[in-house]
Amino acid sequence: MPAAAGPVAPKPSSWRTLFRHIRRDHLAMIGVVLVVLIVGSALLAPYLVPHDPDKINVRNRLKAPSSEHLLGTDQLGRDVLSRVIMGSRIALQVAMISIAVAGSIGLLLGMLAGYGPRWLDAVLIILFDTVRSFPTIMFALAVVTLMGPSLNTVILVVIVTSIPVYGRIVRSQTQSLRNNDFITAERAMGAGTLRVLGRHMLPNVIGPLLIIASMDIPVVVTIEAGLSFLGLGVRPPTASWGTILNDGYAFIRNTPWLVIAGGAPLILTTLGFTFLGETLRDVFDPKLRREV
Repeated sequence: MPAAAGPVAPKPSSWRTLFRHIRRDHLAMIGVVLVVLIVGSALLAPYLVPHDPDKINVRNRLKAPSSEHLLGTDQLGRDVLSRVIMGSRIALQVAMISIAVAGSIGLLLGMLAGYGPRWLDAVLIILFDTVRSFPTIMFALAVVTLMGPSLNTVILVVIVTSIPVYGRIVRSQTQSLRNNDFITAERAMGAGTLRVLGRHMLPNVIGPLLIIASMDIPVVVTIEAGLSFLGLGVRPPTASWGTILNDGYAFIRNTPWLVIAGGAPLILTTLGFTFLGETLRDVFDPKLRREV
């Protein structure tokens, strides 16, 4: 008589697997640390800045780093470290708002395209391709001409150009699920479109979308910095990593610290969110490694 099988150990949850993966993977740990530092500095920026980021002191213009000004001063004598910290708030504000709105709209349109009739799918795909056919900078120039440079303009540009990306991702996920047995069984039991999309499609497509969105945060931050560098984003005296880079480019012959101070946060943000996003992808949806 065969021996009775012993108790089966419960399968660890995805969050336990994530924490275990972070502890074992040095790049994942670096990503978590960088993201915590960047997000923490953005949330606590008013309490972390050592000086008023907008206070002008021409006598101290273009000073090298010192104990009083750790990253030196700019061409108007403003503390560069304080402006970098406040710039993190602008960068993450643009990224979070833009990705949240674009992701929500892309989720809705993508599910409609993937589950709806073929004519609706064709119309939405043409719309996505039309929007993506415009280069981001050219589209930004057109929007700035109509609305003027501002933070809201940057957010609008990022939202419009990001919706087709998320829409296509959700569409492909929805189309791969619509003919599965559990969806067919649900329709056979009389479930309507809203019930199928809300209770069965949404939980299966939201995970990959959130993973892609987390990896897009540094992309949006870079877009904001690039538009501000070109004078199409936030207006002075508001601190932004792009405006700091612009000032550094203008005074590169006088001091290199402005360029370093504006460029280093962009590099660290890209590394942090990229490492973290790849970790989330590997743990929660390894299939995206082949699909993205």
